[in-house]
Amino acid sequence: MQRATESMGGTRSSDMPTVPAKADREEVMTPPDIGQSGTMAEILQAYPNAKIALFIRYHIGGCASCSYQLSDTLAEVCRNYSIADPLEAVLAFIRQSASVEAKIHVSPEQVVGAIERGEDLRLLDVRSAEEWHAGRIPGAQPVTVELTFEALDSWPKETPIVFYSNEGRRSLDKAAYFQAYGFTNARSLDGGIQAWPSKIGSTLAGWSLGERSS
Repeated sequence: MQRATESMGGTRSSDMPTVPAKADREEVMTPPDIGQSGTMAEILQAYPNAKIALFIRYHIGGCASCSYQLSDTLAEVCRNYSIADPLEAVLAFIRQSASVEAKIHVSPEQVVGAIERGEDLRLLDVRSAEEWHAGRIPGAQPVTVELTFEALDSWPKETPIVFYSNEGRRSLDKAAYFQAYGFTNARSLDGGIQAWPSKIGSTLAGWSLGERSS
């Protein structure tokens, strides 16, 4: 696979245009203050984007081996997972979690633009085998256990990757997982396959990242 040196849109990862997270698109409301003695339930209620952001930054909350209880306090979680940052720094990061998550989103139009420019990106379907066979975006590859290990072990960390699911929730989790392991250009298709316009799909009829399934 050709080594990707720039992210989609011809810009580096720090400059890549993003689709604002839902929290950023709605009326801005000041969330309640949180402290180190606040429980994770209280923190996630105040900052719903914190779950994704904390996993990307600190590898916590994204899998069974790094999970926490909603009744745990932030101080307990930091202690249990040996987070080196001071609690105030973790709290400051949580308060910025919406902007962290927003950077993982990418719109269908941005993805189509990258494809039409011939950029070397990976379009990966995180849904089940049944969902994959029922319908998929042209050129996508299903995310299997084997593909995941191959990517984590051998793909360049700057590889542009776009994950998608039906509505974008599962793909957001997968993109966060890859970002946590250093894939700076891992993105989630905003709105999932349901947001992929049929008129765009028709323009991609002959495009493929590899051998397409029948």
